[in-house]
Amino acid sequence: MKHLITYTDGGARGNPGPAAIGVMILDDKRKLVKAWGHYIGETTNNQAEYQALLAALQEAKKLKAEIIDCYLDSELVVKQMRREYKIKDKALGQLFIKIWNLLQNFNKVQFHHIARELNKRADALVNKALDKLDKQELN
Repeated sequence: MKHLITYTDGGARGNPGPAAIGVMILDDKRKLVKAWGHYIGETTNNQAEYQALLAALQEAKKLKAEIIDCYLDSELVVKQMRREYKIKDKALGQLFIKIWNLLQNFNKVQFHHIARELNKRADALVNKALDKLDKQELN
């Protein structure tokens, strides 16, 4: 059974505003498999959080994962994915459905809410992508 661990983060400067995602994928021994961050356009913080999770799960599928532990600092996304909170926002609902459909490819997926301090590496990938965008706009 291939077990992967993901740490994801999404953020927007302004809400909505320029947004980016950060994704880290580790193996079950916590060795880094892949990490990236990139600009995703103008969106909200919550949509960016969902898009980061979606990107991580899409990559986990390519890596043939069977079990995934997803760590996020977004309580909203975690509770919605666990079906503890209802989804009232239409755009978030569409992202939820994409993720929910993708979950059918795995044997087990768990969502864990973590403190922001424990998600610094994924957050840094978000900020690096947004800082890169800021520099491009200045030129």
